[in-house]
Amino acid sequence: MDPQLIDRIYESSFLPDLWPRVLSELAEIAGGRGGVLFVANADGILRWSGSERIREDLEAYVSEGWLSRDLRQARVVSSRHAGFLTDKDLFSETERANDPTIRDYYIARGLGWTAITGVPLSTGDMAILTVEREFADGPVESDAVALLDSLRPHLARGALISARLQMERARAATEALSLVGLPALVFDQRGAVMAANSLVETLTELVRWRARDRVSLKDLAADALFQQSVMTIGAETAPPVRSFAVRDDNAEPAFVAHIIPIRRNARDLFALSAGMLILTPVTLPNAPPVELIQSLFDLTPAEARVARSLAAGNTVDEIAAGATVSANTVRAQVRGILEKTGLHRQVDVVALLGGIILPKA
Repeated sequence: MDPQLIDRIYESSFLPDLWPRVLSELAEIAGGRGGVLFVANADGILRWSGSERIREDLEAYVSEGWLSRDLRQARVVSSRHAGFLTDKDLFSETERANDPTIRDYYIARGLGWTAITGVPLSTGDMAILTVEREFADGPVESDAVALLDSLRPHLARGALISARLQMERARAATEALSLVGLPALVFDQRGAVMAANSLVETLTELVRWRARDRVSLKDLAADALFQQSVMTIGAETAPPVRSFAVRDDNAEPAFVAHIIPIRRNARDLFALSAGMLILTPVTLPNAPPVELIQSLFDLTPAEARVARSLAAGNTVDEIAAGATVSANTVRAQVRGILEKTGLHRQVDVVALLGGIILPKA
């Protein structure tokens, strides 16, 4: 057993960019073309990495949706075998000959033999690790499988360590915000909650906890904006921050919700955080500075000035006269403010902005 390879496996737990090299070395043990690591669940492939020689094949596997048709993956997961399995363990000769994925994907690309294992993660996902061998070279030999099995405990621990580290980072982020009085939670790209601080857990009048670690906001208008933000948070066109009002049972703005994408760990494979929901309380009557209004709600400078003027009690005509613009221009800016804050009436804007107070660190 190569101690340097074991070291690199554990290094990959902290530096995900090292996984392709580790996967390549595992493939060499089995005389394969390359190695692949998927993180998947019932919804499909979440993230993946592969050694360089097999990367083009892997991209086709993901983009063409082969996972949902690949019996190898399903059978290794259901087997719960704490080791590597080969095609002979997973299929009869008849099944192999008639399986469309083996025929139309693997053999069509010159592959067709594998050694594969699955590692359940603390996040509820499954890490599936395979080495892919050329069809012409025949099945992976038993001595190669034995060597891969000797490395599997290290691979499993490396995957679990990486997943645990990401969960701890998510927890630490929410707890840090609780120190300054901000309810917060971190969610993954499916919208499942990875970590939440005690402050958000107590907001039962605003937040509804659902099955499969999902949450929703009881304010239906705010929840529609929240769910849309979760669905689009990974898109290139998604805003860096999205903010909107959250009403309480009396239909009064009680919090400003901020949806913040988490992109710094985008190259990680395990327990990937997608975003954070932070709730800023609205408590005291006070017209906040223009700069604060603009940053909270992603308003243009002109919209922020109009919003503050509304909060200060000015009418549309008074705002227009003071800015030497038409009333129609101000009304258009008010419509933009309503859309970006998730409100429907000017009076709600006044109530919301008149009560913003940010806790001090």
